[in-house]
Amino acid sequence: MAWRQILFSNRRLLSVPSNSVTSGFASFSSKSNPYIVKVGIPEFLNGVGKGVETHIEKLESEIGDFSKLLVTRTLKLKKLGIPCKHRKLILKYTHKYRLGLWRPRAEPVKA
Repeated sequence: MAWRQILFSNRRLLSVPSNSVTSGFASFSSKSNPYIVKVGIPEFLNGVGKGVETHIEKLESEIGDFSKLLVTRTLKLKKLGIPCKHRKLILKYTHKYRLGLWRPRAEPVKA
Protein backbone atom coordinates (compact mmCIF):
# COMPACT_ATOMS: atom_id res chain seq x y z
CA MET A 1 0.00 0.00 0.00
CA ALA A 2 2.82 2.40 0.86
CA TRP A 3 4.55 1.70 -2.45
CA ARG A 4 1.36 2.42 -4.30
CA GLN A 5 1.02 5.83 -2.59
CA ILE A 6 4.64 6.69 -3.38
CA LEU A 7 4.24 5.76 -7.04
CA PHE A 8 1.06 7.77 -7.48
CA SER A 9 2.48 10.83 -5.68
CA ASN A 10 5.60 10.70 -7.89
CA ARG A 11 3.47 10.49 -11.02
CA ARG A 12 1.54 13.57 -9.95
CA LEU A 13 4.79 15.46 -9.40
CA LEU A 14 6.19 14.33 -12.73
CA SER A 15 3.02 14.97 -14.70
CA VAL A 16 3.45 18.63 -15.59
CA PRO A 17 1.29 20.29 -18.25
CA SER A 18 3.15 20.37 -21.56
CA ASN A 19 2.68 24.14 -21.95
CA SER A 20 4.74 24.97 -18.87
CA VAL A 21 7.61 22.69 -19.93
CA THR A 22 7.97 24.18 -23.40
CA SER A 23 7.64 27.74 -22.17
CA GLY A 24 10.38 27.13 -19.61
CA PHE A 25 12.85 26.15 -22.32
CA ALA A 26 11.83 28.77 -24.86
CA SER A 27 14.63 31.12 -23.85
CA PHE A 28 17.27 28.42 -24.34
CA SER A 29 17.92 27.97 -28.03
CA SER A 30 20.88 26.63 -29.94
CA LYS A 31 20.25 29.02 -32.82
CA SER A 32 22.09 32.32 -32.78
CA ASN A 33 20.22 35.58 -32.65
CA PRO A 34 20.31 37.66 -35.82
CA TYR A 35 22.82 40.48 -35.64
CA ILE A 36 21.86 44.07 -36.29
CA VAL A 37 25.13 44.82 -38.08
CA LYS A 38 25.29 43.60 -41.67
CA VAL A 39 28.39 41.50 -42.17
CA GLY A 40 30.45 41.98 -45.29
CA ILE A 41 33.96 40.97 -46.26
CA PRO A 42 35.64 44.00 -44.56
CA GLU A 43 33.72 43.55 -41.29
CA PHE A 44 34.40 39.83 -41.30
CA LEU A 45 38.15 40.12 -41.90
CA ASN A 46 38.49 42.94 -39.38
CA GLY A 47 36.68 40.74 -36.87
CA VAL A 48 39.13 37.91 -37.50
CA GLY A 49 42.10 40.26 -37.09
CA LYS A 50 45.66 38.84 -36.87
CA GLY A 51 46.76 40.50 -40.13
CA VAL A 52 44.00 38.98 -42.27
CA GLU A 53 42.48 42.44 -42.84
CA THR A 54 45.34 43.24 -45.23
CA HIS A 55 43.57 41.12 -47.88
CA ILE A 56 40.26 43.05 -47.88
CA GLU A 57 40.77 44.73 -51.27
CA LYS A 58 41.98 41.53 -52.92
CA LEU A 59 39.05 39.44 -51.68
CA GLU A 60 36.45 42.09 -52.46
CA SER A 61 37.69 42.46 -56.03
CA GLU A 62 38.10 38.73 -56.77
CA ILE A 63 35.32 37.13 -54.70
CA GLY A 64 33.00 40.11 -54.38
CA ASP A 65 30.24 38.81 -52.13
CA PHE A 66 30.39 37.67 -48.51
CA SER A 67 28.20 34.63 -49.20
CA LYS A 68 30.74 33.52 -51.82
CA LEU A 69 33.54 33.93 -49.27
CA LEU A 70 31.71 31.55 -46.93
CA VAL A 71 31.92 28.74 -49.52
CA THR A 72 35.37 29.56 -50.91
CA ARG A 73 37.91 26.73 -50.82
CA THR A 74 41.59 26.73 -49.93
CA LEU A 75 42.79 26.46 -53.52
CA LYS A 76 40.92 29.61 -54.55
CA LEU A 77 42.47 31.56 -51.67
CA LYS A 78 45.89 30.14 -52.54
CA LYS A 79 45.54 31.27 -56.17
CA LEU A 80 44.77 34.76 -54.88
CA GLY A 81 48.15 34.78 -53.13
CA ILE A 82 46.94 34.67 -49.53
CA PRO A 83 49.53 33.12 -47.17
CA CYS A 84 48.83 29.76 -45.54
CA LYS A 85 48.39 31.15 -42.02
CA HIS A 86 45.80 33.69 -43.21
CA ARG A 87 44.01 31.08 -45.33
CA LYS A 88 43.68 28.84 -42.29
CA LEU A 89 42.27 31.68 -40.21
CA ILE A 90 39.79 32.72 -42.90
CA LEU A 91 38.57 29.14 -43.39
CA LYS A 92 38.39 28.50 -39.65
CA TYR A 93 36.26 31.57 -38.99
CA THR A 94 34.04 31.09 -42.05
CA HIS A 95 33.25 27.59 -40.78
CA LYS A 96 32.46 28.93 -37.31
CA TYR A 97 30.32 31.70 -38.86
CA ARG A 98 28.31 29.19 -40.91
CA LEU A 99 27.63 27.12 -37.80
CA GLY A 100 26.58 30.22 -35.86
CA LEU A 101 29.36 29.86 -33.30
CA TRP A 102 31.14 33.13 -34.07
CA ARG A 103 30.21 36.60 -35.29
CA PRO A 104 32.42 39.65 -35.81
CA ARG A 105 31.95 42.29 -33.16
CA ALA A 106 29.82 45.30 -33.98
CA GLU A 107 32.43 47.68 -32.56
CA PRO A 108 36.17 47.33 -33.16
CA VAL A 109 38.24 45.77 -30.39
CA LYS A 110 40.27 48.34 -28.43
CA ALA A 111 43.93 47.45 -28.22
